[in-house]
Amino acid sequence: MNIWAVANQKGGVGKTTTTVTLGGILVERGYKVLLIDTDPHASLTYYFGIDSEDLDNSVYDIFMQGKNLTKEQLLQTLCPTSVENMDILPATMALATLDRKMGNQSGMGLVLKNALQLLDDEYDFAIVDCPPVLGVLMVNALAACKRILVPVQTEFLALKGLDRMMRTLYLMSRSQKRDYKYTIIPTMFDKRTRASTEAHKELLETYDDKVWSSVVPVDTKFRDASLDKLVPSAYAPKSRGVIAYNDLLTFLLKVDQ
Repeated sequence: MNIWAVANQKGGVGKTTTTVTLGGILVERGYKVLLIDTDPHASLTYYFGIDSEDLDNSVYDIFMQGKNLTKEQLLQTLCPTSVENMDILPATMALATLDRKMGNQSGMGLVLKNALQLLDDEYDFAIVDCPPVLGVLMVNALAACKRILVPVQTEFLALKGLDRMMRTLYLMSRSQKRDYKYTIIPTMFDKRTRASTEAHKELLETYDDKVWSSVVPVDTKFRDASLDKLVPSAYAPKSRGVIAYNDLLTFLLKVDQ
């Protein structure tokens, strides 16, 4: 199972949109996909009309079980989505308490990695939607993944947030003695504005080949799709945003071969 983590220490840059859209396109290409919501705000979970506060199990319970987690318990936590061959491990607000409860316990950084190993034969891809803060949840997502996808809104405040994310990757690479593979994805690009074009230019100059060569444009179809609780590729397959994510997925599948 190929695992991607969608992460950035700034909110509102398109993490959940990236997770949902890539997941939907992967399914259309014949893959079985698992989405994992590790954000206490549970935006990814609510996207599919699932109220995690009404569920018996969530990602929070995976962390509570830790090393004692069984595959049967994990399968009971899965929720089907409206998309065939796409399931989700839902989030809950209780995730916000994990750092306080368990942040100092040894082995807490590998809980998600160990859990996903139990599902290795069940799915082709897993995509983890991360919270916008560095803590137990993001550390787990980064430790579990094979590639980090970093959506960055093409505006200057978002570039400052990217600096923090790159610092995090540097520190984790040193502590875990591992080189992380990552791809920076310019999002919400509006070619009509100077702010967007200048931010994109700086992104390319600063991070060079770590930046995907194209952009995800501003597209209101993403918002409309979420309103109808549909993945964008099903709601508006010909929209410019979905076309961009199709191109991105083709690139990612090539570099991860």
